[in-house]
Amino acid sequence: MSALPEFVGTVHIFFGPYRGNPIGLYLRKEGDSCSISPTVYPWNRFVGIGETANKAAADFDAKWKEGELAADMYSGPHWEGGIKPEKPKPPPKPASPKPQAAESPATPAETDQSAP
Repeated sequence: MSALPEFVGTVHIFFGPYRGNPIGLYLRKEGDSCSISPTVYPWNRFVGIGETANKAAADFDAKWKEGELAADMYSGPHWEGGIKPEKPKPPPKPASPKPQAAESPATPAETDQSAP
């Protein structure tokens, strides 16, 4: 049985000079996965998915910004209930090559190969 959706924030979309009503964002927990999405068409196709509510919020935020709305056409998302988008960690930088140690000078026994 899946849990009931929990209200976690809003997105406010502006239609030209008019302000529409805020659109609610809801969190649904199913097993080890969380998903966040609005409930109003056509914006309900943006769904953030993650292992925790904060990771799902960061995924939703990234997908929302990739959508067709310009940044000046909406306000938010505004998170409530302690939700703080948790950005994924950047990939680790490759290790820089260590400088090679200076080669030690050859000993006289190694250089004298012509001994009888």
